[in-house]
Amino acid sequence: MSEATMVATAPAVDSSLPYNDAIPGAVIGTWADDTDKALFVAPDKLTALLTHLRDKEQYDLLSSVTCVDYSAYKGKARAGISERFDVVYHLYSTKKGGGPVRLHVRVPDNDTVPSATGVYPGANLQEREVYDLFGVKFEGHPNLRRILTWEGFNGHPLRKDWKEAYYEEDAKPFKSRHPTGGYQWHEDKLPWGDNNTYPAGWDPDSWQEPVTYVPVSQAPYHGYGELDTESIVINLGPHHPSTHGVFRMLTRVEGETILALEPEMGYLHRNHEKIGERNTWLMNMPFTDRLDYINSMSNNLGYALAVEKLLDIEVPERAQYIRVIMAELTRIINHTWSIGFILNDLGALQTPALYAIEEREMILDLFEEVSGARLMCNYMRFGGVVRDLTPGWEERAKYLVYDRLPRALDQLDELLSGNEIVKARGRGVGYLSPQDLIALSVSGPMIRAAGVPYDIRKAEPYCIYDRFDFDIPTLPESDIYARYYIRLLEARESIKILQQALRDIPRGEINAYASATLNQGFGTIMGGKGGYTFRPVEGEAYARIEAPKGELGYFVVSDNKANPYRYHVRSPSFINLNALGPMSVGYKIADAIVILGAIDIVLGEVDR
Repeated sequence: MSEATMVATAPAVDSSLPYNDAIPGAVIGTWADDTDKALFVAPDKLTALLTHLRDKEQYDLLSSVTCVDYSAYKGKARAGISERFDVVYHLYSTKKGGGPVRLHVRVPDNDTVPSATGVYPGANLQEREVYDLFGVKFEGHPNLRRILTWEGFNGHPLRKDWKEAYYEEDAKPFKSRHPTGGYQWHEDKLPWGDNNTYPAGWDPDSWQEPVTYVPVSQAPYHGYGELDTESIVINLGPHHPSTHGVFRMLTRVEGETILALEPEMGYLHRNHEKIGERNTWLMNMPFTDRLDYINSMSNNLGYALAVEKLLDIEVPERAQYIRVIMAELTRIINHTWSIGFILNDLGALQTPALYAIEEREMILDLFEEVSGARLMCNYMRFGGVVRDLTPGWEERAKYLVYDRLPRALDQLDELLSGNEIVKARGRGVGYLSPQDLIALSVSGPMIRAAGVPYDIRKAEPYCIYDRFDFDIPTLPESDIYARYYIRLLEARESIKILQQALRDIPRGEINAYASATLNQGFGTIMGGKGGYTFRPVEGEAYARIEAPKGELGYFVVSDNKANPYRYHVRSPSFINLNALGPMSVGYKIADAIVILGAIDIVLGEVDR
């Protein structure tokens, strides 16, 4: 990766740079990259450029917003750049497909960035996350407050100078941390003795938590004949069986009609990304399992693809087929699981859900055969997979995908699709237009259930998905029922892919470096301590996959060290929650539970 052409201060307008003919002075430099377009943007021109990219260039999907604190970066790419923070945006087109436009906005410490929410409302939760974990403020954001940590939390955890309680060291070594037996915790050195300090100017006694507020006179669903009603705020949560974790819906209602709803998360936050920057590159692989416990294979794959961009690895063909097989089996697990829990949310407790997830157990048996684990598989490796399929595995998989799974999906279709309760509670409930969903950065089955034929496997193929014949099912209704049924249709397309992959899978190596040495010269990636300590070249990479819940992306920055300089997860469960509030307004409290269930979230992926 070559160096950026930009300098610390904005140069004179260069009309040769992209988009400067439309927005003069917007792009102040470029980063030459083999995979993505990377443009450095003047902060005061950001809003105008985003508007141009959305309206004129058809980049209608703001996929990812994150930040990098470059204060400790030692690489040559930092030469001549004085700003501490780099806010990074990835934009895609649902109409044209293809790769991203990647924007970088350099931000000095204690400075602000214009909020993108006026152009892309989907920036809402992501900008709040950047503010919470880095302290970068977004001017014009409608609700800029912490989102994963609590309001009285001191500091911003993803800054390079932030040290948590009981901090030991920045990178995890392989030798004993305390070979002499003596140690002192970082927390013991703090004058207050613990980490319960408050930010300057914050008074815990006078602080009041914000609540969702809609003036009754402006409520879209106000008044019931001549009955004089009042609106109240109620909490759904912070714990509820439908949430797959600890979550709260702060809800303003009039009677049982929802006027406003705001998601509150962070109850499970464990600073996954900070841990990822302390781990070595390979040590992060099993941590990705923990993001979404239903979809560990997909989590592994997305991360592997990002690091492989930095390593410039060509994955062997057999390994590519195995990856696709595991990813599509995972999709079927997720979608049948989601259908089962929608039934739970509708009141069909326990037993009916078992019909939806019975085959899941058989797929998990296959996962256990090759990985040693049913849920946290830790199966993917940079350059391929950790081990080959066991004898007889392919035959058992063929029985599932040719016989058992098609029959199971047909049974679900017969039992549920015509069910009066499913239709009455699902049709016309939780509607949101396809334009609004895209503006809110929603991806996956949610937008395909609104008639948008956008699937990363087709729009920007990865692995070997371009070899397979499959369709992108869509439905126009954009309601709970459509979100249920689209998952059934997608599971059938996964079966088509699996049948082709199992038919055509070749023999051969299962990892590019199973017996070869990494080009960086740090040993093999598959075994020995040398495999844990490879150092990717300096640079950054973003890789995304069509995970079962939507776009799962990993943004990584390397400083040519044994651990990532920056490790960021673009999780669909988190970003799809942008739509929860708008989809719930006007419907009943009981509907909100099912609307949430039809989004299909896992809180480990939301909070990270």
